[in-house]
Amino acid sequence: MDLQRGLPLLIQQFTALFKKNFLLSWRNKRATFLQLFSSLFFIFLIFCIDKAIQSRIASSTSFDNVFDPKPLVSLPIPPCEDKFYVKLPCFDFAWSGNGSVRIQSIVNRIMANNPGRPIHSSKVKSFSTRDEVDAWLYSDPMHCPGALHFVETNATVISYGLQTNSTSVVRRGHYEDPTFKFQIPLQIAAEREIARSLIGDPNFNWDVRFKEFAHPAVEEFSAVATVGPTFFLAIAMFGFVFQISSLITEKELKLRQAMTMMGLYDSAYWLSWLTWEGIITLISSLFIVLFGMMFQFDFFLNNSFLVVFLLFFLFQLNMIGFAFMLSTFMSKSSSSTTVGFSIFIVGFLTQLVTIFGFPYSDNFADFYRIIWSLFPPNLLAEALTLLSDATSTPQDPGISWSRRADCAPNDLECVITINDIYIWLMGTFFLWFLLAIYFDNVNPNSSGVRKSLLYFLKPGYWTGKGGNKGEEGRICSCIGSVPSLEDITPNDEDVLEEENIVKEQRKEGVVDPNIAVQICGLAKTYPGTTNIGCCKCKKTSPYHAIKSASGPSLNWKLEWETLLFIIPAFLRSPNDQVCMPSPPFENSYAIEGLWVNFPKNQLFCLLGPNGAGKTTTINCLTGITPVTGGDALVYGYSIRSSVGMSNIRRIIGVCPQFDILWDALSGREHLELFSSIKGLPPSSIKSVAQKSLEEVKLTQAAKMRAGSYSGGMKRRLSVAIALIGDPKLVILDEPTTGMDPITRRHVWDIIEDAKRGRAIILTTHSMEEADILSDRIAIMAKGRLRCIGTSIRLKSRFGTGFIAHVSFTGSTNGNTHPNDNAVALPYHEAVKQFFKYHLDVVPKEENKGFLTFVIPHDREPRLTKFFGELQDRETEFGIADIQMGLTTLEEVFLNIAKKAELENATAEGSMESLTLESGLVVQVPVGARFVGIPGTESEENPRGVMVEVQWEQDDTGSLCISGHSPETPIPTSIPRMPALRRRSRRVKGVVIDPNEIASNVDR
Repeated sequence: MDLQRGLPLLIQQFTALFKKNFLLSWRNKRATFLQLFSSLFFIFLIFCIDKAIQSRIASSTSFDNVFDPKPLVSLPIPPCEDKFYVKLPCFDFAWSGNGSVRIQSIVNRIMANNPGRPIHSSKVKSFSTRDEVDAWLYSDPMHCPGALHFVETNATVISYGLQTNSTSVVRRGHYEDPTFKFQIPLQIAAEREIARSLIGDPNFNWDVRFKEFAHPAVEEFSAVATVGPTFFLAIAMFGFVFQISSLITEKELKLRQAMTMMGLYDSAYWLSWLTWEGIITLISSLFIVLFGMMFQFDFFLNNSFLVVFLLFFLFQLNMIGFAFMLSTFMSKSSSSTTVGFSIFIVGFLTQLVTIFGFPYSDNFADFYRIIWSLFPPNLLAEALTLLSDATSTPQDPGISWSRRADCAPNDLECVITINDIYIWLMGTFFLWFLLAIYFDNVNPNSSGVRKSLLYFLKPGYWTGKGGNKGEEGRICSCIGSVPSLEDITPNDEDVLEEENIVKEQRKEGVVDPNIAVQICGLAKTYPGTTNIGCCKCKKTSPYHAIKSASGPSLNWKLEWETLLFIIPAFLRSPNDQVCMPSPPFENSYAIEGLWVNFPKNQLFCLLGPNGAGKTTTINCLTGITPVTGGDALVYGYSIRSSVGMSNIRRIIGVCPQFDILWDALSGREHLELFSSIKGLPPSSIKSVAQKSLEEVKLTQAAKMRAGSYSGGMKRRLSVAIALIGDPKLVILDEPTTGMDPITRRHVWDIIEDAKRGRAIILTTHSMEEADILSDRIAIMAKGRLRCIGTSIRLKSRFGTGFIAHVSFTGSTNGNTHPNDNAVALPYHEAVKQFFKYHLDVVPKEENKGFLTFVIPHDREPRLTKFFGELQDRETEFGIADIQMGLTTLEEVFLNIAKKAELENATAEGSMESLTLESGLVVQVPVGARFVGIPGTESEENPRGVMVEVQWEQDDTGSLCISGHSPETPIPTSIPRMPALRRRSRRVKGVVIDPNEIASNVDR
């Protein structure tokens, strides 16, 4: 099948990924709804805040244009109950001077002639002197709004004074001005009645008019400019958090890694996300402006629609670019909310500072403005301030599109314009986007691999002929040179033969057309810890990371003491002595010189315990992990070449160890997505997806979301994805995990059929699966190939021997009847004695209906005669059936793994503690069978005592002590142990050669 290349493939991948992003957003409706319509909620909050403030200033004309104010005539003295916060009972006014009859008459006329409302005498309180009034006001405050103080000097002169509380107060949005509300009415009433008293005309007209001074409206409080920056930042944070979460989820679940193995272009990946988020941002920004206009904000009505819309669009797009960049530093999707909240808090604080004028003022240097403008929320706050000031009063015209580059109305300093903010937002967006691509390449991926810091300066990166070689460790890592791999000669004849064949082909330059993959000395080494003077760079144990089967963990940690060493080094002069690093790294080999051929039309099964290097080998073949040494050719393409790896990814299919699927996508959508990424012709994608679903029996579940699939269904879908596009090499990493027996058999049939015309590499922990499917099997342990060959070959070489099952009469498939016990047991003893006498073996398993014997390989010459005689005596022994076979592949696997573990423990000098019944603790070398105990010599036991140690493998494959024999005397033929004065309850045991024990028994 011809696959697409170049620009057509890029467009096809972009289209498929864009569709994937659309489906994920559509099926996560809650998140998408919040992104699009959260603005309605926040703009409604701004509207409520604005209305609350408007109600508080509703009684004031300061915020209105007053051109010809209406006059106020004869202001009456208001009732005391009209005063804000007055205490009852209250008085309309108090007065002093009640010792004068004339003044008493004036006060009576003030009460009677109050316009519109005569004042009752009970609402007025009189005193003799001003001091008495002050004493009363002090003792009973808030009972009277004002007081009049009269003094009759002579018949023609009456003086008066006014006393009011001039402090303005506000209640429920209404201001109270004591001067205008209480003082002026008292003043008019007192002057009117004094004048009438002096003139002697009670009807004298005293008409006083008051008018407010004409004035323009002062600048209103703008809720959009004050709380808008915070609320609009909150709107953008929804898209910001969701975008970071989506990117990190695909990285954390290795979804992007799976697409990369299928040949995904990074450019298609980033452009698909950028386009989709750009559309969401466009719609969200449009809704912001429309909702603002719906709530009749002058900010949205008086400024140009395009000016406001472009501001919100560029700001939200800038935040998306910022999210792209931050996502490259994060590895857990759960941290996206924390990061988003932190950005919001920081943005809120910096916006608050921006609203108060920093640094967009003539008082600050350009340097501060440049640094401050790099953070998007600050630009939004300044833009909202400019646009709000441009519509702060009714006569302000706002900012039009044609005047966006001019100074905004009411902006006296004009340090930055709206057009400048647009330029800053566009420029910083491209900065964030480019930094996202850069950090995505130089930060370690999920496998700990990254490019060099200056990878973009290499010509090969742009020409596609190199420059993509990966490195390991973080940017600030303590990385040392990895020593060259030692040339290790295999200790197995089949492995050595395979290695020699590969080396010979490489030496002669022979290209075997029947070889799909040729691995040539492949090596992968992870550096360990290095010491630098008195400080230390630490990392997690890389070998344990390999055991996780998910690639190496290069989680380096640079201690602060290291900084104390590094920073002063930059401050020293060239002549100063600097403490140089002390010796180098301890290294962990994941793969140690692998030489093997994978033929076409065959299934090669790679077995090994956890941490053996199987997954690391696959990661190297698929380009996920860079190799340390050696090479591998996949259909002639080198995995060390970027061009070669690009071609390899077009012809391979991979079923990873863990299901790499989107929960929200259906099985059909997965297959169509990966078909598009692979480069299948668009016309064939749907038919190929349907055929793949039929092959793995998922037709009925084609439209179900993968998140509702069972474990077995997910594995079947992963196998179908691996076979998409008719790949020449298929890598299946534990493909049948979690399947029921019926489904497993069906998948085995699929794999068996898939061998035709291609090579398959299979890893599994099911020995039955390996036995049935594989043409050749190789077992790895501790990074090295331990054996290779067919299943029969491995069983005959590494099995414990032959398995003989003897069934007795009266039993069916090993099951006995209740009445047959008395018959079967005597036969058991006779058969056991027969096997013991002729083959020197005892039963490994015993039942009332059968016996199982393990016959070593060295007894093979006796078997023909032995079984002939046994068959002749079947009736005598009551034998119903005899079955003979080789040991299981599982036993071979365990023997190889145990042997490798023993070799590794011996090389490392590992020790285990053994506590004897006497309380003595003996340090036993791992794997030692007979161990002498120093310090136990006596007259009865001149050479001391020893124990036989039993070993077993734990869940990780490591050898551990399972038990030991009682303490027995060391035979006299064994050389004496070194003399030891035991000073504690802990001693180091002495290994005794088992052959010496055996020879002593024979004697």
